Amino acid sequence: MTGEALLSVRGSTLVDRNGTAVTLRGFGLGGWMNMENFITGYPANEEAHRESIRRVLGEERYRLFFDRFLEHFFTEEDARYIASLGLNLLRVPINYRHFEDDMRPFEIDESGFRHLDRVIDACARHGVYTIIDLHALPGYQNQHWHSDNPTHRALLWRHKHFQDRAVHLWEAIARRYRGNPWVAGYNPINEPADPSEEMIMPFYARLYEAIRAQDPDHVIFLEGNRYSQDFHMFGEPWDGVVYTNHDYALPGFVDGGPYPGVSRGTYVDRDVLEETFRRRSAYMLERGLHVWVGEFGPVYTGDPEADAMRYQVLRDQLEIYDRYGASWAIWLYKDIGLQGVAYAAPDSPWMRRIAPMAEKKARLGADAWGGTEEGIAHVMQPIRDLFAREFPDYAPFPFGASRDIQELVRHILLSEPLVEEFAELFRGVTEEEIDTLMRSFRLENCRLRTPLAEVLAEHSPAAARR
Repeated sequence: MTGEALLSVRGSTLVDRNGTAVTLRGFGLGGWMNMENFITGYPANEEAHRESIRRVLGEERYRLFFDRFLEHFFTEEDARYIASLGLNLLRVPINYRHFEDDMRPFEIDESGFRHLDRVIDACARHGVYTIIDLHALPGYQNQHWHSDNPTHRALLWRHKHFQDRAVHLWEAIARRYRGNPWVAGYNPINEPADPSEEMIMPFYARLYEAIRAQDPDHVIFLEGNRYSQDFHMFGEPWDGVVYTNHDYALPGFVDGGPYPGVSRGTYVDRDVLEETFRRRSAYMLERGLHVWVGEFGPVYTGDPEADAMRYQVLRDQLEIYDRYGASWAIWLYKDIGLQGVAYAAPDSPWMRRIAPMAEKKARLGADAWGGTEEGIAHVMQPIRDLFAREFPDYAPFPFGASRDIQELVRHILLSEPLVEEFAELFRGVTEEEIDTLMRSFRLENCRLRTPLAEVLAEHSPAAARR
């Protein structure tokens, strides 16, 4: 690792210590040190998943279960593959629970860094930068499962205790990686969602000052409020900061319509994609700042015609990002078949083991991101009709009544009973069987979504230099 690789912010660009402009483009490693239900197949949120596996397997095999998962999900071969596409970035989402126990607040667990260090070092050996992304904060920074939230309330913004713990953790992270040239920087809060809009900037200021006290050099990547979309409460830009949005396109969602065409009641074509990007990036563009799109990317249905349209959405977005010189991290690198460029083979030991639960989750629409309501429309629609009739003006933060109903019914009410059912699929597994199951996620055992890889390679930093 060389000190020349260490990045800094210079106007609208990122530069290394030689003054060479660097555009960061790569993947988000979702589902690894911050697990998500649709990525690896379990129901509900990570904490519930872990607790149920512990009850079924006991402490020793529980630890082995998740350690083998972390070991096999990302290896040296994954870093090599990312570099082979000409890409140079891996955004690494982490869950605070790896580094601190709720029953022992403010005690940093050094063992939590073992796999994070390993992946950062592996990426560095292949010229791939990493961004450390705190995806799940104590108390939950947003209202959904991906902050490991079992509720629909973001308590981080209401309790100083949770905020103090997050600051303490970032101080530990910044101390550890200070001077590491292949850590591009720190992403302190993924998709913050402060309903009051009054706490986010004071808390960002605390985090910024705490990180800078430990590490004066690394870039800090700050996201807008309301899931990285709203910047109107932000004041003047801060030194050494890149501001980042998330830019998911409506036709790329699991329920997306044709492209060009209507999705969720809105017509979307290439011009609309650009208008949406410009709106979400207005704070940065108006001030001549660098733009990093921290998340974007369609899901894939398996239907060739639908997926061809989704690849076109992706191509159009990437061409827009090229014209604006934006950095990006597509969501996501690896999963069980919905979005990843690599995914567990359908006939792998893991996929065969979880097949009954995958079918039931799909039938019940239990995954808010990867599932639809087709099988439970007779349950969902009457609730929505009732709310429209009785509470026509009800529009809860962040995305209104319909999304709240989805979260409360599908992701909580219908998902919680599935947690124990999923854990029972692993009752009695041996240590050897655990290792075999988790090897399903090794790159050599995965399938590759070649068309996706080819599109990304065409827009990689390496391609731009040719």
